[in-house]
Amino acid sequence: MMSELDYKKRVLIKDVLSGVGFGEEVIVGGWVRSVRRSKTFGFIVLNDGSCQDSLQMVVDESLENYESVIGSLTGTSLLVKGKVVESGGKGQKYELQLSEAQVVGPVDENYPLQKKATSLEFLRENAHLRPRTNLFGAVYRLRHTLSMATHEFFDKEGFYYLNSPILTAVDAEGAGEMFSVSSYSLDDLDAIPRDPENPKSVDFKQDYFGVETSLCVTGQLEGECFAHGLGKVYTFGPTFRAENSNTHRHLSEFWMIEPEAAFMDLDQNADLAVRYVQHLIRAAFEKCPVEMEALDNYHRFSAKQNKESFSSHLERLKQVMNSEFTQITYTEAIEILQKSNQKFEYRPEWGKELQTEHERFLAEKHFEAPVVVTDYPKDCKAFYMKQNDDGKTVRAMDVLVPGVGEIIGGSQREDDLSKLEKRIDELEMDKEPLWWYLDLRRFGSVPHSGFGLGFERAIMYISGMKNIRDVIAFPRTPKNCDF
Repeated sequence: MMSELDYKKRVLIKDVLSGVGFGEEVIVGGWVRSVRRSKTFGFIVLNDGSCQDSLQMVVDESLENYESVIGSLTGTSLLVKGKVVESGGKGQKYELQLSEAQVVGPVDENYPLQKKATSLEFLRENAHLRPRTNLFGAVYRLRHTLSMATHEFFDKEGFYYLNSPILTAVDAEGAGEMFSVSSYSLDDLDAIPRDPENPKSVDFKQDYFGVETSLCVTGQLEGECFAHGLGKVYTFGPTFRAENSNTHRHLSEFWMIEPEAAFMDLDQNADLAVRYVQHLIRAAFEKCPVEMEALDNYHRFSAKQNKESFSSHLERLKQVMNSEFTQITYTEAIEILQKSNQKFEYRPEWGKELQTEHERFLAEKHFEAPVVVTDYPKDCKAFYMKQNDDGKTVRAMDVLVPGVGEIIGGSQREDDLSKLEKRIDELEMDKEPLWWYLDLRRFGSVPHSGFGLGFERAIMYISGMKNIRDVIAFPRTPKNCDF
């Protein structure tokens, strides 16, 4: 009778592949990627998610439960014991000669992840299983590395990590694209209290928080509060936008990194943003070299299958990592675009937002390098941005990189109370929910700046993935909230 293997003594496949336990017997566990068998022996490829590579195991017919083990279907979970030896095959240095094996979790023939190529759309529909694939294993190990690199960067820069709230009563961006939160039941709409002064409106005074409440679209305003006490803070958390944009670049729920610092002007802010982007790219190359190479190989294969031209994005990333960023104003950018003789879908005009095609032209064709664009028209930007003396522009900046366009947006914040109140009035915003934000300008205001980076956009850029739904575990998009 075979004894059960002790999973508590399990070692990771990444350690075995680096030579840990060489010449000794070790226990590993994982999921079957493939099986090859002959008359008297076979090979099983096992992956436990600890690294991009899988471990090949040699299974001999002398194994007590040889038939049940060698008959394992793709996806079966195994716990095995064997001796770590040098591999005679190509592609890995070590393999495992099995002495014991235990089928922990069998699968049936309906297991959807087979060895053949699987479409990304199919994997999105089966998002609970896609972490088991080579592609998504690489994406999410890279995501982890970039998360840790974010904390490392801001910690070394002297920033304190702030957990900003998820629920808010403030429309921080003034765009109105917010998800409402209420304890009122939708099962009985007639029972929802109405405002006595306006019967068509809901009486939120009787709701859970006593005010109209939404999911946050940013942690910036709260970051400004703490920057006025701690000096430097950064938020890194989920944000929510009720924007009905069903594109490859939009999510309804995504993660944002938003640093905020007192006594930091726009130029210092831009410098911080540039160094942060370069730090992320450097971390990817240094800590995920195998994953980066695997992702590049995937994009090469995908381009070949679709009969598309392929250009490795790894060299472009290295260029950004090592480049000096050019800084220009929005006005200068418009002049460059208008004089370029380039045919654009959207004509570049002063006073209008730069489109992605404009941003990419500047970074990829005109400068052939990353670009920081500053001083945008105030009508294109949020109410809180510091106004320039010309009365037309604000101290805003965008970081543009080849291949994507804008990757970071930020600004110096308006620290003059009268100017901020005037801007809020111009936009016909309600001051009442912003009383505490205005207080910051009454009580010891200082110059301060910050920026925002959509984390998934950064992962898309560094991984080369084309759809933002493939770089977040369970994407939330219009008409989709599965899992």
